[in-house]
Amino acid sequence: MTRKGNKSMGAMGGLAALAGAAGLLLSGLLIANQAAAKSKYEVDGRKSGYHYSNPETNEMQDDDFLNPGMLWVQRGIALWSKVDGAAGKSCASCHGDDARKTMRGVFTVYPKLNKKTGKLENIEQRINRCRVENMKAKPWKWESGELLSMTTFIGFLSRGLPMNVKVDGEVKPFFEKGKAEYFKRRGQLDMACKHCHIDNPGKRIRADLLSEGRAGQAFPLYRLKWQKIGSLHRRFRGCNKQVRAKPYKPGAEEYVNLELYVKWRSRGLPVEVPAVRR
Repeated sequence: MTRKGNKSMGAMGGLAALAGAAGLLLSGLLIANQAAAKSKYEVDGRKSGYHYSNPETNEMQDDDFLNPGMLWVQRGIALWSKVDGAAGKSCASCHGDDARKTMRGVFTVYPKLNKKTGKLENIEQRINRCRVENMKAKPWKWESGELLSMTTFIGFLSRGLPMNVKVDGEVKPFFEKGKAEYFKRRGQLDMACKHCHIDNPGKRIRADLLSEGRAGQAFPLYRLKWQKIGSLHRRFRGCNKQVRAKPYKPGAEEYVNLELYVKWRSRGLPVEVPAVRR
């Protein structure tokens, strides 16, 4: 080989070494970023499902340009100022054009007691009550694009704030009912929520890695399996079906009570909406 050829080969080897070093540096930065993000999603030993997702899924969640759930946030922003119903009002009519000022923190305290009905009410139900009572509009259907978009938008407005639902006083009976649902065996498999999420987090059930079930701060979330945003009650129904139990309808009292208990288990964890999971 000529001296010129040797120089060319040497240059190529140098470029390859630089590329390898750059790759290692990038890999190290990604690992460091993931570690920092994971520490954010752990409070007093309670770990978000983010810890149990693969790095590629977490990268989608972390980047708003990659996060497909942001499409529902954008739709929620458009719905915020859309006039609907006989009263000729929009959400902005009561809460103002800048929802960031009036609605930040609201998501973190639901479900809460509706003193008029004496029942527990979650954020979806509160949205629909506003539509019926204040806008004189029809309630949105559960899992409809409109309700999911508005719920996701309201959740997004509280992103980063800690979950802080009240579980004592007047809501304690509902909390106890939700806790009972969490520990109740059901279906042909005779399993309760706790068998996966308290007894076996970090273990695999088929291809899935079980989490701690601290999902109250993450829903509505974009699930790759669904290819869309879904509510926490949709996830409850899916779990019920997997243990061969008859699920309740979305918005059922049993699910709202269970939601309160799950959100209490997520206490202190920062809101992730819209989270991304497999």
